[in-house]
Amino acid sequence: MVKRMKTVFIDGQEGTTGLQILDRLKGRGDLELIEIPDERRKDIETKTRFLNEADLVILCLPDQAAVESVGLISNPATKVIDASTAHRTRTDWVYGLPERDKKQREAIKQALRVSNPGCYATGFILLTYPLVHHDIMPVDYPVTVHGASGYSGGGKKLIRTYEDSDRLTPAYFSYRPYALGLEHKHVPEMQQWTGLTRPPLFTPSVGNFHSGMLVSVPLISKQLNGTVSAEKIHTMLADYYDAEPFVRVIPLESDTYLEDGFLSPTACNDTNRVDIFVFGHEDQVLLIARLDNLGKGASGAAVQNMNMMLNLNEGEGLS
Repeated sequence: MVKRMKTVFIDGQEGTTGLQILDRLKGRGDLELIEIPDERRKDIETKTRFLNEADLVILCLPDQAAVESVGLISNPATKVIDASTAHRTRTDWVYGLPERDKKQREAIKQALRVSNPGCYATGFILLTYPLVHHDIMPVDYPVTVHGASGYSGGGKKLIRTYEDSDRLTPAYFSYRPYALGLEHKHVPEMQQWTGLTRPPLFTPSVGNFHSGMLVSVPLISKQLNGTVSAEKIHTMLADYYDAEPFVRVIPLESDTYLEDGFLSPTACNDTNRVDIFVFGHEDQVLLIARLDNLGKGASGAAVQNMNMMLNLNEGEGLS
């Protein structure tokens, strides 16, 4: 008897994340992608039928549109991954970051509803949750975090702006902080999924590179619990992620991973990997996570979660 392939429907496959997921899934022999004909994409009845016929739906939509699509699903067997911000702090959805801990991975495997993490939040949680979990970082620690992302994180409009070089001044190509009201949409999940009692002070920025990301968290040793140094934190993180195929803790002596002393934000591009760096000494520690904002920060994470939810090899299509 031939086993039926699982069906997957991407709602919003025309966007940056949707296109990346589509590219990762095309050609896989263990899945069947179902796609709405172009002329029927805006037809609600057709969309509702596809949402309910698929074994798994991946939503690549703005927040409100994602909520509306979920509301159209009446089939109790349809599984959903939402790549928007809409459900990331909802207690009736599972947060889709399996490396957070073993319980998180098992919850994803059993879930009907999974929220795909934000790109900045992915780096931040992987850096800080183990410290909170092991009582190295107090839950009320005044955390600051800085992120630098490629311009693809801003979607099609920002991509067009950066790549239309004929009408840009040189200043446009420099480092540019944004969300300066300190209320970036990833902050709630950063706080909730690390267990911190107050939100981190988060300053994101965009750089003149298409994709790639660095997320940095500085720490003052004397404000942490116990006797803590860069070496101790590095050892703890290396042990914590030792069995994780997509998290690599770089050796403490990391000069060979730098480029003339500079840390490249793009060296994880086109992978589903997160590189974790620890710098510092007895008094000060700097943690940095490097990832592809379109990979482990978006489409790669969605495919990883999909594989687990459909009982497939977790790393399928992600090498």
